[in-house]
Amino acid sequence: MKRRSLNFQFFKHNIFLVVTVSFIILIPTYFILGEIVEHEIGERALSVAKVTSKHPNIIIGLKKEETTEALQQLALEIQESVEAQYVVIGDENGIRYAHPVNERIGEEMVGDDNDQALIEGEAYISTAEGTLGKALRGKAPVKDEDGKIIGVVSVGFLYEDIFFMNIDYGRYLIVLFIITVVLSIIISTYLSNKIKKQLLNFEPQEIVKILTERNAILESIREGIIMVDAEGTITLSNQSASTLLNSEKSVVGQNISTVIPHTRLIKVLESGHEQLNRMMTINGVKTLVNRVPIINDGKVIGAVSSFRPFEEIDLVANELSQVKQYIASLRAQTHEYNNFLYTISGLLQLKEYDEALNLIHSERLGNHTLISFINEHIKDTFISGLMIGFYNRAKELKVTLILDEDSYCGKLGQYFEKHLLISILGNLVMNAFEAVEHLEEEERIVRIYIYEYEKEVICEIEDSGSGIDQEVLNNLFEMKQSTKDKETRGYGLSIVNENLKRLNGSIAIENGELGGALFIVSIPKEG
Repeated sequence: MKRRSLNFQFFKHNIFLVVTVSFIILIPTYFILGEIVEHEIGERALSVAKVTSKHPNIIIGLKKEETTEALQQLALEIQESVEAQYVVIGDENGIRYAHPVNERIGEEMVGDDNDQALIEGEAYISTAEGTLGKALRGKAPVKDEDGKIIGVVSVGFLYEDIFFMNIDYGRYLIVLFIITVVLSIIISTYLSNKIKKQLLNFEPQEIVKILTERNAILESIREGIIMVDAEGTITLSNQSASTLLNSEKSVVGQNISTVIPHTRLIKVLESGHEQLNRMMTINGVKTLVNRVPIINDGKVIGAVSSFRPFEEIDLVANELSQVKQYIASLRAQTHEYNNFLYTISGLLQLKEYDEALNLIHSERLGNHTLISFINEHIKDTFISGLMIGFYNRAKELKVTLILDEDSYCGKLGQYFEKHLLISILGNLVMNAFEAVEHLEEEERIVRIYIYEYEKEVICEIEDSGSGIDQEVLNNLFEMKQSTKDKETRGYGLSIVNENLKRLNGSIAIENGELGGALFIVSIPKEG
């Protein structure tokens, strides 16, 4: 079955309501109006009868034995002027002296409703069946100078004419009803279009479908979702959010600052700027948080935040970092040992067996010394693996890599974002390698110093290159700023700067003792 649109449903219900209310109002109004018309005509007939009964010519005419043409003419003039159906004048015996039909003059008045005027001398309204039909009559006695009743005046309006008068008034009510219906159609169309515009032109059934799908999606995703209005009151949350917040009851309706005291969602409401991939600890759980403002017509009307335990993301990132390290190490080792094997092969072909043995022992001793030093000074496996990778890469590039003998780094905590530190060190060391590649082999020196203090980790990367020009220094950490090809390079230091911001760290650049640049990185352990 085809579903009706919002406009049609609004129109249908509005018309039904208007018609129903109109009938409820107009039908009683019609009958009440009929009663009012009847009452007003009766009062009008009585008033005309009273005034006519006191007319001097009426009194003079009734004192005569027979009617006169003047009396008949006067009655007709009065009838025409008040638009009555008839004005009848009779004597004290009820004999007609004036009547709209001349042939009935001299006959007895009919209706049997004259006694109250002729006997009691009262003026009144009556309903009776006359010779012209059923009529609403106003009757008044005619008295002479002495107060003696000498006749009666009857002014009548036929009920048939009163009925048609009510029909005329009913026509006005029908016109009013039609105008009301037309106005209701215009108003309902305007309101339905306005409401639909506010609903983004969605039909009600479409909104129901969207809400149902939205709720299903919210409950199916693993990220916690919280939405707040402009005042920071939570308007929506899913089950994952309740689980991460360790809340058995719904948090909807509460202020976000009460639920998450150290939230930065309020700052997003104030600034209107999104915050992506930010670290935050919720109920002791390290999470990755995204905060995005909800903007309507240029005004921030709310914000939505998604968060997920970082251990899942951290696991993937750590695995990716390890893979990258292993790839770099294996590549460097492959190149180095290919050269090493080529050398041994050449010595064996030349039958220089002693030289070959000395080379093998020297290589073994060098690797053993390097690994022992790193294991003793660098306890964190990620950092130590990275250092070995740097040494292998340095060998491949014919660069002398010095790990400062004063270096020391214990096992960094689980909340420390080591993948960002690895990215920072990797970019800075690779830049240092590139800074010295144009030098003679014996002049290519890169020094690394890393030390873990109680509250921060300090890293120094120094090279023997030509340093950094002062003109480049001011914009060094912007995208595509490089001392090499800016079209294809210049992303490394921008990444370093971005990662340091996420770690709340800082970086300083100085002229090193080796003659090149010295980068000093400080990263707080608490983030």
